[in-house]
Amino acid sequence: MSFLRRLGITLLAAMAAAPATAEEKAAQPKEKTEYILAVSWQPGFCETRPKRKECVGQTAERHDATHFSLHGLWPMKKSYCGVAADIRARDKKGDWLELPQLAMAEDTAARLLVAMPGTQSGLDRHQWLRSGTCQGGTAQDYFAVQLRLLDELNGSAVRTLFAGRLGGEVMENEVKQAFDTSFGQGAGDRVRMRCQKVGSRSVITGLTIGLSGDVAASSGLSALILAAGDTDFKCAKGIVDTAGIQ
Repeated sequence: MSFLRRLGITLLAAMAAAPATAEEKAAQPKEKTEYILAVSWQPGFCETRPKRKECVGQTAERHDATHFSLHGLWPMKKSYCGVAADIRARDKKGDWLELPQLAMAEDTAARLLVAMPGTQSGLDRHQWLRSGTCQGGTAQDYFAVQLRLLDELNGSAVRTLFAGRLGGEVMENEVKQAFDTSFGQGAGDRVRMRCQKVGSRSVITGLTIGLSGDVAASSGLSALILAAGDTDFKCAKGIVDTAGIQ
């Protein structure tokens, strides 16, 4: 092999090993978030909406006092797909219990009553019309996927962190680290924490988690989260509220 050819190969190898420039990084395709999985920290949520049916009489013994609850699975930039105008208008009025009941398996419906306390206010009917209709399949399919993803979240270091801090604060870096530990390095960068002022306290009301991929066929949260785009965390710290209105 000639000297010039060897030199060319060496230079090409060096270029391949060199870190990307700012311009090259900007030109690289970025992950795109396709869905948002929204979960509530129900004690904090109920501090902001104490008159909701699902918040009246909340106690420390209830499942939602120490576990994340379902709020919804939202496709990005799509809503009310194929929903008739009159049903859509009824939904937007907020009287969700007046909306049509959803058809699903008895065991799914029973699990949903625990996992999504908002079903007492018709949240499941609202979420189906607004978001589930844009994802294909049936209401059974839509909520079965969410229950599976919620179970995985509640079995992770994230739930352990929150349950261990009842009445105290958690910080952004702690939540991100818990996501990274359970779902892979960088998972915490796909999460946003929602907080709201209640008097002098900033209470955590929930999390939104970016996902990308086939949520129905995916084997777990990790691949879905890591395929999504980064987001701003927003709430740097907040109180993990306990059950009952303070």
